[in-house]
Amino acid sequence: MMSLSTVIITGANRGIGFELTKRFLLSNEWKILACCRNPDGADALKDLAENSSNRVEICRLDLTNENSIKAFSEKISGRAIDVLLNNAGIMGGNHQSAFDMDFDAWFETFKVNTMAPLRMVQASIENLRQSSNPRIITISSQMGSLNRMGKGSYAYRSSKAALNKVMQVLAAELEQEGIIVTVMHPGWVQTDMGGKDADISPQASAEGLFRVITSLKKSDNGRFLQWTGEDHPW
Repeated sequence: MMSLSTVIITGANRGIGFELTKRFLLSNEWKILACCRNPDGADALKDLAENSSNRVEICRLDLTNENSIKAFSEKISGRAIDVLLNNAGIMGGNHQSAFDMDFDAWFETFKVNTMAPLRMVQASIENLRQSSNPRIITISSQMGSLNRMGKGSYAYRSSKAALNKVMQVLAAELEQEGIIVTVMHPGWVQTDMGGKDADISPQASAEGLFRVITSLKKSDNGRFLQWTGEDHPW
């Protein structure tokens, strides 16, 4: 029997995360650890898992809770992980302009979008070291690019800009171990976050992301990539 690769996907119960879970499942070569905060309410994900021949394992994970991440780390102890896919993220609330800022929500946005991905790296690094082709992919956004001008969404933009730098530094530090670290812009996607007027469907984004993630090479370490595989300006 063919040995399956294993991917961790955070925020797997909706939007791009759910479509990525479906796309990895479709390939027949992957075991998916599908993480979400409230598995009991993730009906679509539960249905997917029930029909996955045990290839989708739903894991309870609250990215704002250090103990929850620690419990997840203990749950996967000893298992080889080939891909950590930091997908979960939040927009940052309705009050994030220069003169109307919800600072508590801003801090929460940093906890989820910037700090949690690094916590997930810490939680799974020993598992990644057991893989022959370890990859850490974090979903970022063009809104975190310092080369791209924009207005508003201070919390979201700043959290993604900081995330990009965190992962860029991590890429340099893990390069000698052969662990590929990239950040990816998934496109402007028709999700609850992106809105119905966005450019592409969640399915199209997930398909592009999957193709790029599964074909990454050592030379891709430290890049900021789009879902098409093209470079995105930092």
